[in-house]
Amino acid sequence: MRSPFLTASLLSLALLPLVVRTPALRAQEAPSPGGPPPASDAPPVHQNDTDAPTLNVQVNLVNLYFSARDKGGFITNLRKDDCGLTEDKVTQKIKNFTQEKNLPLTIGILLDTSGSQTNVLPMEQQAGATFLRNVLTPKDEAFLISFDINIDLLADYTNRASEIKHALDKATINTGAGTGSITGNGDPRGTLLYDAVYTAANEKLRSEAGRKILVLLTDGGDQGSQETLRSASEAAQKSNAIVYVILIADNGFYGGMMYSGDRDMQKLASETGGRVINVGNNGRKLEDAFNQIQDELRTQYLLSYTPLNAKADGTYRKIDLTCGKGLKVQTRKGYYAISGADTQ
Repeated sequence: MRSPFLTASLLSLALLPLVVRTPALRAQEAPSPGGPPPASDAPPVHQNDTDAPTLNVQVNLVNLYFSARDKGGFITNLRKDDCGLTEDKVTQKIKNFTQEKNLPLTIGILLDTSGSQTNVLPMEQQAGATFLRNVLTPKDEAFLISFDINIDLLADYTNRASEIKHALDKATINTGAGTGSITGNGDPRGTLLYDAVYTAANEKLRSEAGRKILVLLTDGGDQGSQETLRSASEAAQKSNAIVYVILIADNGFYGGMMYSGDRDMQKLASETGGRVINVGNNGRKLEDAFNQIQDELRTQYLLSYTPLNAKADGTYRKIDLTCGKGLKVQTRKGYYAISGADTQ
């Protein structure tokens, strides 16, 4: 059930500059490359006196969405006995194993509307609308958020692709010139990417059931966010959302120089079970990227297990899932063992 508080809260962000978060969150730094992120020192966000866990922990049951592929494409005939699972290097017993291509889907589209996207925005609008038209069914829902110097809710939850298309068509580039939208220290806000991910995860997806994904259309550059790569990634994990990043950039905007968001976007996507697809400024590659995401959603599996370590101590638990030699399994890297049950 949609929470009116969540919608009202996000709409307030569309009208006002993002408020300063607590010093503890602003001080967070990204974890060291290659290692699991440490337990968060951020204060918990309460919803009905419960905290939503990273992997849909429900009475100590961990649910894990994943896809598997080989050189020929995605594998659709896996069985429970084909896969092995460890948590912090301790073997776990898989309890349930199903293919979940028909499970309701919640999609959040995050659209970069900063100045660097000026010449690629039209192709993003067209390809994004086509993707939603092909993916959304009556039981699914989607929303659209744009981010630049502000975070704007352009379209709230709907199962009508036409409504999202209308909102996409109305999206415009906002460089902040003459708006006076600045951070507290007087620096200009350029691209609030991490704030947008954090807000979408907490305000829109945290209380949702079923499969949840965020699709970011961006060059990966962040400027002025009060959130960090670490806190944005953690928020996405705690909402049980898979993040797909479509890297798209107006090369002319950078004067031939490389943009620098690739590595951070790889980390954000891989930790949540998604991936990065780099399309440059090529419209055909952009369409193909959306097709790849669509194919993955149609071939996802869901497994569940009861972890042998039953302590809900807030620590990060590293997961390793394998399903046979030569198969690449795409899933999240782990979860935070937080007390309280997700109502899914």
